Amino acid sequence: MAEQQQRNDNRGPGGDRRGGGRDGNRRRREEAPPSEFSEKVVSINRVSKTVKGGRIFKFSALCVVGDGKGRVGFGLGKAGEISEAIRKGIEDAKKNVETITLSGSTIPHEVIGVFGAGRVLMKPAAPGTGVIAGGPVRAVMEAVGIKDVYSKCLRSNNPQNVVNATMVGLRSLRDAAQVAKIRGKNPEDLIG
Repeated sequence: MAEQQQRNDNRGPGGDRRGGGRDGNRRRREEAPPSEFSEKVVSINRVSKTVKGGRIFKFSALCVVGDGKGRVGFGLGKAGEISEAIRKGIEDAKKNVETITLSGSTIPHEVIGVFGAGRVLMKPAAPGTGVIAGGPVRAVMEAVGIKDVYSKCLRSNNPQNVVNATMVGLRSLRDAAQVAKIRGKNPEDLIG
């Protein structure tokens, strides 16, 4: 019994021979600081490749990030596991963040965004209307911080094309001050 007790005393603080345990010298995960961006996964696509031994599955994740104050970006991540694909997609989205022109809680004017076969019609709406939009467009609008908008997906409903078309439309938005500056006039002259 004394020999058994001595053998147990030589073990590490966690009670096992490796010396790890709960209070041991295990490496702790560094907690990442809270991000300024909200992150959304728009779609996850599984693709398979048939090889001699069977099928190999891979995943792609379309992600959108935004701060809710006019900055938004989207990215695509591909990997063998869903969690890794999402992580890559969010990293890619953070690299492609752009600033969008807003008018209060809506957009300044009607616009149609076109990308490939995807077309997205977006119209400004009165306060309190809410986001009238489908899945991919809604994710982008909420990430940007737009609270009131009407939208309709025309032609393609492929999530990648719809998100791209939405971003093209949002990039093309201009308010009265920006248009007046381009034309060399006062904003009051354009509105009045």
